[in-house]
Formats: sequence, C-alpha cells, structure tokens
Amino acid sequence: MEYSFREDRYDKMLYRHSGISGLQLPAVSLGLWHNFGDIDNQQTARDILRLAFDKGITHFDLANNYGPPPGSAEENFGKIFKQDFKDHRDELIISSKAGWGMWPGPYGDLGSRKYLIASLDQSLKRMGLEYVDIFYHHRPDPGTPIEESMGALNQIVRQGKALYVGISSYQPEETKKAVKILKDLGTPCLIHQPKYSMFDRWIEDGLLKTLTEEGVGCICFSPLAQGLLTDKYLKGIPEDSRAHSHRGNGAIEESAITPELIAKAVKLNEIAKRRGQNLAQLALAWVLRHKIVTSVLIGVSKTQQLIDSIKCLDNLTFTEGELKEIDEVLS
Repeated sequence: MEYSFREDRYDKMLYRHSGISGLQLPAVSLGLWHNFGDIDNQQTARDILRLAFDKGITHFDLANNYGPPPGSAEENFGKIFKQDFKDHRDELIISSKAGWGMWPGPYGDLGSRKYLIASLDQSLKRMGLEYVDIFYHHRPDPGTPIEESMGALNQIVRQGKALYVGISSYQPEETKKAVKILKDLGTPCLIHQPKYSMFDRWIEDGLLKTLTEEGVGCICFSPLAQGLLTDKYLKGIPEDSRAHSHRGNGAIEESAITPELIAKAVKLNEIAKRRGQNLAQLALAWVLRHKIVTSVLIGVSKTQQLIDSIKCLDNLTFTEGELKEIDEVLS
C-alpha cells in the first residue's frame, strides 16, 4: 500500500538559506553514513526516511562509500526512494560525495576529474536518479591541483548531474581558493560540510569567518560527536552501542570514550536539564547558534532518536551566561 506523507510536514521545521544562495535547507538534515547499509534492517531504514520527511526534513545526505559495504547506502536509499519518494523528487534535496577510497586502483580515490565524475555516475545509477541536488568533493586532495577538482565539480553541474556543488573538510585557506575558482567558473560553491561539535571545535579557528565572508553555507556532520554528546555514554559504554560492537565504517572507538570526555558530558547534561533539554538537544542547538550554520546532519538508528533530535529546535537561544558556562566545561 502506498505511503501517504503528512500534509502538515512543513509547518514546524525551521529552514535556513545556505549562505547567500536561494536554497533553503532544514535546520536538521538526515545523514545516511550509518544505518542504511546492507548490514542494517531495511524496514527500520524505510521508517526513518518516512518519518524524517513527515517531520519536514527534506535533505538526505549520502556519499559513494556509505554502507557498509561501500555503495550499499545509496543502493538501499534508491530502493526506498522508488517505493516512497519518487512522486516527491522536487521536494527533496539529495546529496552525495566522492573523495575517499571507493574502488581499487589509482582512479577510485581522492580528487581527480576522472574519479569525481565516474563516482557520481555510479552514485546516480545506484540511487536511480537523473541528478543530485548537491555534489561534494568529500576531502581535499594535496596530490591533485585544486583547479582540477573544482573544474570537475563545474563540469558536473554543466552536465546536469548536480544542481549545486560543495566541499567537505577543507581548511580555511583551501576553502577560499576553492570558492574563488568555482566563482570564476560560474558555478558558486553552495556549502561546506565540516565536522563540528562541542568536542571538536576546529572550524571556529577561521573557517566560520571565511564562510561568512564568502557567503557559503555550512552543514555540520558529527554534531553529537558520534554519540558522545547524548545520554548513551553518561554511565559507560552500553552493550548495544556502535563503539562496543566495533562495526567499523567510522564507528567511534572505545578508546575515544575517555573518562575526561564523559565527565564533561555529565556537566553539559546538567546545563541541558536547566534549559529543558537533554544532552543531544543541547549539543545540536549549540551548533545551530551560529548564523552561518545552515543545518546539522544527524544519523539515527531508531525513529525515536529522530523525534528526540528535532526537539532541539524548541530552544535555540543561549544566554551569555550559558555560553560562558559551556565554554568553561569544554576548556
């Protein structure tokens, strides 16, 4: 039986422009890095995608190597898209990326024109799509001239395979160069996707300023530090956590869950309670406090986690005292 999406799905979601572009993204976007591979329950994956769209999440973020195995997240998303979302294509922002190792040999990794264009062709085939809305270079490649990588992104837009392009994990100076090249080519850089959370604040050292000056949007991945900024680890490592199961594909290592970080999470959790939030909601709201941050990318394994995360939007305002207290905890 065909699934009917809620007619009021746009009423409560917050949408923000990506930089100075006309494109708006939901403040909370769904990342498919985990939980959509062949090893995962496909009905749960389908339920998560359905609920996300019902809640106004219009942006689904993928990459060529998401799984495991690599490529399977795109394949599984493509099946669900065909079943449930094909009539809603123009309401969705679907993104993919290339930049990490995907197939053997010198043409299946990094940033050459050969790799980026071939990878997107494969991604489109896996997902059953004619185009993606955003295509990213997933990481900078010091072995390839940045002009070549950005030229490939420009070519991809000219070919109609992507509407917009972005970059991920580029440092501030690399970002400035990439943005200028794309601007000169007539294909503006829409968005930058960096890793950012309370426990990983590197983008505050120049990148946020650069993106603001250049009018480029920002969508942050791992805003919950792969689960460290949730109530999951406040009392140690649970048996059913990704850290405990060693699932790979970017799953957090047990060694990264230090007593120091857990102690900080406990203190942050107390601040969250005073704000009427849980730790995850506080962490997401804290990232979204920056005007240049367009969206946060969350990954969930259960529908309830999705519902819980979206509630961060109920309180995005911080007092100076709260921000100072948070900084003291994180210092």
